[in-house]
Amino acid sequence: MTVVAPLKAITPVEYLEFEIDSQERHEYRQGEIIKMTGGTPTHNEIIGALTVIFRVMLKGRPLQVFVTDQRLYIPNRQVYTYPDVMVVARPIVLQGGRQDTVTEPILIVEVLSKSTKNYDRGEKFADYRSIPTFQEYLLIDQTKPHVEHYLKQGTNQWLLREYSQLENQLQLSSLAIELSLAEIYENVDF
Repeated sequence: MTVVAPLKAITPVEYLEFEIDSQERHEYRQGEIIKMTGGTPTHNEIIGALTVIFRVMLKGRPLQVFVTDQRLYIPNRQVYTYPDVMVVARPIVLQGGRQDTVTEPILIVEVLSKSTKNYDRGEKFADYRSIPTFQEYLLIDQTKPHVEHYLKQGTNQWLLREYSQLENQLQLSSLAIELSLAEIYENVDF
């Protein structure tokens, strides 16, 4: 990620105006605009596989799958970000006055990279946990079969399960579905 260094803190309104005309995606955190880096072919393959899996398994249910380009607003933290994959309930709740920014994800997936893995596990996960509807978080390693699965247990309580075998099955309680690491990593060469 590259930080576009402001001379002064940027307001959320200024960020949204900037983002409308931008050819690239940017996150917004504490008055800073941060350019999103591009993904690798493996990163995109995993996101594509999850998109297909979720769309097929959730067909006919009042849920919507979003990938990469859908902006998420986290009001308690004044953060705008673009999760790799997220699932939200229908009807979709948008940020007030916006038609392009969702606010209430149930499940979020981030595919880890060297430059973002610490942020995805730390500050970003803390930001996500401030969203009342957020129930499950998947962190997917793109260099080897490994998934960290966080499931909300109660207020300020999250259970971590880790999976490292392609035959492992993940139970996504918030969506009432099951998928395997083999499905997530289909067509990925390590």
